[in-house]
Amino acid sequence: MIRQRVLDVPATARTLGSIARHKAEKNGDKIYLRFGKREISYRAFHEITNRLARGLQQLGVEAGQHVAFMMDNKPEQLLLYFAIGKMGAVSIPVNSAAKGDLFAYYLNQSDSVVLILDAGLIERYQAIEEQCPNITKVILLNEAGGAVDLSIGKDLRAEVYDYQALLDAPADDLPDDLARISDFAIMMYTSGTTGPSKGNMVPHGRLIGGAIDHVEIFGYQPDDVLYTCLPLFHGNALNTSAIPAFLADATFVLSPRFSASRFWDEIRENGVTAFSLLGAMVNFLWAQPESPRDKDNKVRLCMMVPVPDFAREFEKRYGVKVTSVYALSDYGFITFLSPAHPPAKWKSAGLPATGMTISIRDDEDNPLPPGVPGEICARCDVPWITSLGYYKMPEATVEANRNQWFHTGDRGYLDEDGYLYFVDRKKDAIRRRGENISSYEVEQIVLGHAAVEDAAAYAVRSEMSEDEVMVSVTLKHGATLDPADLIRYCAKNMAYFMVPRYVEILPELPRTMTEKVEKYKLKESAQARLNEIWDREAAGIVVNRHTN
Repeated sequence: MIRQRVLDVPATARTLGSIARHKAEKNGDKIYLRFGKREISYRAFHEITNRLARGLQQLGVEAGQHVAFMMDNKPEQLLLYFAIGKMGAVSIPVNSAAKGDLFAYYLNQSDSVVLILDAGLIERYQAIEEQCPNITKVILLNEAGGAVDLSIGKDLRAEVYDYQALLDAPADDLPDDLARISDFAIMMYTSGTTGPSKGNMVPHGRLIGGAIDHVEIFGYQPDDVLYTCLPLFHGNALNTSAIPAFLADATFVLSPRFSASRFWDEIRENGVTAFSLLGAMVNFLWAQPESPRDKDNKVRLCMMVPVPDFAREFEKRYGVKVTSVYALSDYGFITFLSPAHPPAKWKSAGLPATGMTISIRDDEDNPLPPGVPGEICARCDVPWITSLGYYKMPEATVEANRNQWFHTGDRGYLDEDGYLYFVDRKKDAIRRRGENISSYEVEQIVLGHAAVEDAAAYAVRSEMSEDEVMVSVTLKHGATLDPADLIRYCAKNMAYFMVPRYVEILPELPRTMTEKVEKYKLKESAQARLNEIWDREAAGIVVNRHTN
């Protein structure tokens, strides 16, 4: 493994709480977090998270309990991760686009007892409160800052509090023994394919250990500025930018959301030296008109997942170095493509992470030789640097870890030098604009429509070479259905990014002898005649985060 910086992190500083205290003592008033005009130093970050943790304790929240929060990108989200971790509780980040049955599922499956959310999202919770009896406290955050008018929650069964009031608690340190490196710190949901989304139990050790790997392999220095516009309720923003910047004694810049037209201006304005891009984000930036200012930036490293064919041209155009990783919310970081790796390996996902072993296996779990694609499997001999399993899903945990290997559900191959090359996903998941979408969840919600008898959701490729959601449905006898009506139904009951773009009504779905839908047949047929299929964008129906 190629190392570019060796971190001196005490063995006692391997939890979110202990690392916050360690970095506050080391870096003091140096700016850690920047969000627009807001700046928070390392010392202030530690003190604020102490206050939040103690404020939650004063409300009766205890170690081991699960605290959900749902909000758009803002410093409070990152502060809550650390505060909840400090008190030995578990963070449940909820996608801010979730609504209806999906929102209720996250809260119930995670056993959350407290919900913290942007005040502007309260109607989302009011609509499902009767489905969520375990939520006893709702804490509202004023998106514009300042106090919240708590009367907006007067009709809730749960007790309602103001987030700002939590900050009145003392700022003194919490006891060290509330959290250990092996303790469950964060639940990250991943898309289900043969069932509902699974909650990945992420220990403190994985959060800190993965960040140490990032800093050492990519050589992040105290004068670096790491940037993300990806949502903090996803693992990428947290684990490739926010926490690595913290471990590197660097500055972390958080943006509300991705904008291709504003992206490079933000990079220049903040003096960014490293950032991460997912999926079609790269395509959108590449499609922007060339400008004399393209190389007018301080960026050293640009992480792309996956690495596109035009990565070399991207490097030349913007004057950056492309890096990559192969990682899963279900497990952790498996490989890193370092800037020091041979140029000939630029299309790979790099070499195994610390303590990681990779094996490519066939459908019978037999190992395959270099160059032959199969399922990517991994195992690690470093304690607590991978996920602990799926919450309340022991069978799925055992299945994923069969024969002492974690099975990723992805296909790839190793070359003769041990570099990993990603080929495709075995999992029946859809990835749209950086969002992982469970086809199962789309199907379950579509099946709730009164006219629908059966449904199959799957990915088709769009103009930007990324996944778009398509659904094929059959109708109940005598029923009729306008595709636009189905879209409106979906928009009310699922996150906006899950809402299908393409809808096709069929007399029947192709099935195997065991009654499983043959989605590959649907996909092949649809892809070949996509311009003939009903398309909500062509129909002029707009679905976004503001759609009611």
